[in-house]
Amino acid sequence: MRHLKRGRKFHRKKGQRKALLRGLISNLILKEKIETTEAKAKEIKPFVEKLITIAKKQNLAALRSLFSLISKKSAEKLYYLIAPRYKERRGGYLRIIKGTVRRKNDGSRMAMIEFV
Repeated sequence: MRHLKRGRKFHRKKGQRKALLRGLISNLILKEKIETTEAKAKEIKPFVEKLITIAKKQNLAALRSLFSLISKKSAEKLYYLIAPRYKERRGGYLRIIKGTVRRKNDGSRMAMIEFV
């Protein structure tokens, strides 16, 4: 039983899962809107919102912690462009819009995740 177990495994080992989520997060930050499966969108949402909260501090320690968690290009965009937009906002930086059609090959529910 998986009572009180958090996170989805996506049928991957830990390293592969971590790389998948980092790639999704970097693409979301760089493109500001991506289409992915509903489960993956729900999985990355809290992580990206925590990154934005870190970036809103606008100090050197925050920038360095972003560099350690995501790629340099996406960390810089998050720190310099995206975080100042949400300076007055207290949370809820992302929106998940569920799609009406399912993916053709495996029937997964698709969703669009974007910045508010």
